[in-house]
Amino acid sequence: MSILRIYLAMASMSALLFSCSKQDIQPNTSEPKLIFKFKFDSTQVRLNNIGQPASIPAGHAAQSPVFRSMSAHYLELAPTALTALGAGKVLYHAPEVNTGGANAIDFSQSNFAGNGETFLSVPIRDISPGTYEWLRVSLAYQQYDVKLRASGQSLTGTISSFIGYRTYIRDFRVRDSVVSVFANKDQGFWAFETSFAGFGFLTTGQAPPGATTVPNPIFATSPVPAGSCVVTGAFASPLQITGQEQSDIIVEVSLSTNKSFEWEDLDSNGTYDPLNGDRVVDMGIRGLIPRKL
Repeated sequence: MSILRIYLAMASMSALLFSCSKQDIQPNTSEPKLIFKFKFDSTQVRLNNIGQPASIPAGHAAQSPVFRSMSAHYLELAPTALTALGAGKVLYHAPEVNTGGANAIDFSQSNFAGNGETFLSVPIRDISPGTYEWLRVSLAYQQYDVKLRASGQSLTGTISSFIGYRTYIRDFRVRDSVVSVFANKDQGFWAFETSFAGFGFLTTGQAPPGATTVPNPIFATSPVPAGSCVVTGAFASPLQITGQEQSDIIVEVSLSTNKSFEWEDLDSNGTYDPLNGDRVVDMGIRGLIPRKL
């Protein structure tokens, strides 16, 4: 708990120093920009919290969801593996509110992007010239489809999963249904919707603390607070900013969705059977590789 309070204090300070509104991050076509685009890759290596390849534990099963959209709460370029969280170049810090009590991400002001879409664009003139080896992205929300079996039927369900440290949610749409919350929700809050026998089915839940995987290969030299969902990844080739750029730089932020939806497979059949007691244990992204295109 004390670590989380430290993170929130740092996040509040970062918001004062580096926060920007939706208007601030809109593309400016008159000057070169650094542009970040999401890629959801089900074939990318599957990592654990410390950035090591991870297999599926005995008694569990997993699948690679089909992603619809993602939002990020924070983005930072780090020069080296020794750069502490917040000490690099913070390019974005999403709006936060205390409407629900404690400080939280404001979901109503979040920016969403799908596969291949831009989620952040900033003028290169605002970035200090230098070499950046690492990218940190604090993910906040993900929406995707999963396959399941229920009463002998093969179905597709849509999941909305809030993976930021804490989010103030007024309401949100899962697929066809809108869920009203008007409260803070901690990391791991989710909603699930599917259709069965002509009827819609909607449910919500809360994953326990620590159940969301957040890969950080440099945890030993540059740790991130538990519950922050700051995913860290090394550039395939270090990003060079000279300050003399004449054209846009596009960075593909490739996120591993390789079997990122994991459950306890009670009947060992490899399919997600929620009505038979299969319990979801992890919905976290399984790695990040940023690449300059």
